[in-house]
Amino acid sequence: MVIAQAPAQEAGVTVLKKGGNAIDAAVAVGFALAVTYPYGGNIGGGGFMLIRLADGRSTFIDFRDAAPGKASRDMFLDANGKQTRDSVEGWRSSAVPGTVRGLELARSKYGHLSWSDDMAPAIELASKGFAISYAHAEQLKSSRSLSRDAESKRIFQNDGKFYEVGDTFKQPELAATLERISKGGAKEFYEGATAKRFADEMAKNGGLISLEDLKNYKAVERTPIIGKYRNYTIISAPPPSAGGIGIMQMLGMLDGSGYEKTGFGSAATIHYVAEVMRRYYADRSQYLGDPDFFKVPTAGLLDPAYLEKRRSTIDPNHATPSADVTPGHPAGSESTETTQYDVVDSEGNSVSVTYTLDGGYGNGITVPGLGFLLNNNMDNFAAKVGGSNQYGLVGSSANSIQPGKRPLSAMTPTIVLRDGKLFMVLGAAGGAHITTAVLQAFLNVADFGMNVQDAVDAPRFHHQWQPDKLTMEKGFSPDTINLLKGMGYQVSFEPSPVPACLEAIVVDGGWLQGGPDPRRTGTVGGY
Repeated sequence: MVIAQAPAQEAGVTVLKKGGNAIDAAVAVGFALAVTYPYGGNIGGGGFMLIRLADGRSTFIDFRDAAPGKASRDMFLDANGKQTRDSVEGWRSSAVPGTVRGLELARSKYGHLSWSDDMAPAIELASKGFAISYAHAEQLKSSRSLSRDAESKRIFQNDGKFYEVGDTFKQPELAATLERISKGGAKEFYEGATAKRFADEMAKNGGLISLEDLKNYKAVERTPIIGKYRNYTIISAPPPSAGGIGIMQMLGMLDGSGYEKTGFGSAATIHYVAEVMRRYYADRSQYLGDPDFFKVPTAGLLDPAYLEKRRSTIDPNHATPSADVTPGHPAGSESTETTQYDVVDSEGNSVSVTYTLDGGYGNGITVPGLGFLLNNNMDNFAAKVGGSNQYGLVGSSANSIQPGKRPLSAMTPTIVLRDGKLFMVLGAAGGAHITTAVLQAFLNVADFGMNVQDAVDAPRFHHQWQPDKLTMEKGFSPDTINLLKGMGYQVSFEPSPVPACLEAIVVDGGWLQGGPDPRRTGTVGGY
């Protein structure tokens, strides 16, 4: 089990010891992170769970947030057609949360233990509290979004006095909410006392989520995206995630290219992978959205002939300016903060979960009396066609706002088989950087022979087409950077903390190897 937070990891281990499987552990961790990692863990947001069972079956649970019934296409544009901050800040920035429904669906279909067993560790953490770490204390102190909301300031910043290292952090309102959900199931969150309080506070503060929106929300089980790369089978997230198609497109353009012959970290290797990234993100901007509202040309985007055509436009010696890269024409087409964790159990079941409030602490608003933070996932829609969100990602009408629609996501929970056997479970948190982080970690193992920890630790780079810049972490040689600049890249360096945090597990010869990301306080757990 690889998780970015130790107390939540212990919650997962606890249910495994009780006889739970990887799905039970994933549910327990999901609720525990809502208590111990409010920066991204949540019951007020949504996400994706990718499952591969020991018998070889795989499935994908989509519990992405959805636009409220009162949402409209231009709701975040002012009178002059300019985007406002309302998609990021305030009660209107929240989409209908999906986490509780999604975790319930996963447990009811694929778990071994009861709902209350899986929720018990989170309730205990919220009611009895846990010791604040240095990183957690500093993160809470520095959040301006929390300080803007009176309830959030009271709960998470000790009413302005702040928490110090070693302080016990108790959350009685959240504990009571979790206790009600434990007794009444997800129905309590979406239709019961919790839902009614939630909807009342929304109406009182100008938000759009109604009791009807909550009642109507459903988690959806979808078929994963499955593809091949050499002797590997890649199982990943389908739309409304852009990640699975992105991974398959980029691997499809790399497969057989020989890009890896110049070695990890060389200018030639980085150039080729960056050009592949650039072409995927151009396609992403035009063709990806919620499949229940937009016909995603999945087969066309993944067609080998189409990917070969995209690859043929790469100049081996020069960067292609993004202005010269446009979305392709696949067959069937029409002309910061996430949390990631992975679990593998002794039976061979594997789970990769990515879920999010979008921004760190979401929009910073805590629902009074309920103790949970709200997401600002409405920003993941294209508020303006051709405009960009807080991560700089460009969107089209495929991802425009419609009532009930789920916004496009970069979340990329992924499971890899080698020669038909479970080999790797991975995923990342970090907005637009998620998909390229997952790609590079896999390539580091598959093409550059790294062990899982080295693959996670290795410096990463990112190109998302627009803006036209190659962002790099420290760790690449100055000579490599100068060569890339000579090829025409506008190179910039990642801010601190680095956007993407990746967690991975490799299963090799019966041994489980965990790779937590040192960019955050990731941990490996087992028993």
